[in-house]
Amino acid sequence: MGTFLFDKIIFGPVQSRRLGISLGINLLPVNKKICTFDCIYCECGFNGDNASATTQMPSRLQVKTELETVLKQMQSKGQAPHVITFAGNGEPTIHKDFEGIINDTIVLRNAYFPEARIAVLSNATLIHKTSVYDALIKVDDNILKLDSGLEETIQVLDQPNPGFSLNELIDNLMKFNGQLIIQTMFVRGTYKGNQIDNTTDADIDSWLKLVKKASPKSVMIYTIERNTPVDGLVKIPLVELKKIARRVEDMGISTQVSG
Repeated sequence: MGTFLFDKIIFGPVQSRRLGISLGINLLPVNKKICTFDCIYCECGFNGDNASATTQMPSRLQVKTELETVLKQMQSKGQAPHVITFAGNGEPTIHKDFEGIINDTIVLRNAYFPEARIAVLSNATLIHKTSVYDALIKVDDNILKLDSGLEETIQVLDQPNPGFSLNELIDNLMKFNGQLIIQTMFVRGTYKGNQIDNTTDADIDSWLKLVKKASPKSVMIYTIERNTPVDGLVKIPLVELKKIARRVEDMGISTQVSG
């Protein structure tokens, strides 16, 4: 199926299912996905796509300059974003100046749209780094991925880089002391001839235990909406997502569902 890449540093604003009117920031190259995961459902395709492309990440100054330009334009039009979101073509915390860029964004947000929130969509694989933790703890919506409570499911669904440990990930999530939002993509289907489904009882039961351990301020539950890099994946019906959400809410954690 056809996937796509964001071709700008600053994109949107777009209407996000989970965040409202969102102005996006892409810290990755515009011609290639770079990520510590290689999720089989990723709208940006696989890391190996466009392998021969010469890539370059935007500098901290480029991001600051382009963001301020767009914010000025939006202010002049009376077009306020609900949120400024770090997403794009891979894992934003990979950028070597991630913390500095977050600091710049906070200053610009405060100057132009102080009511807007700042969000980061991350797969959480680099939160063990001090600079990444220090940056994420400053943002309004620190949204971190946890797609299953079973490491074997994560290995198939998210295809993390070598060295990934679910136990270490949970330990690092706990260091935020609840200042995080967990996001989980639920999907089922086939991949390389094998069944994949993170809505099984074993997956959900173990996932709920880890969610409780991480103790986030909220959980975002969603399913695929756009094209995926492999055929054979299907959306989870909204009624099923809501059943999962009720189990989260029974633990006293607010939950947002996007079908």
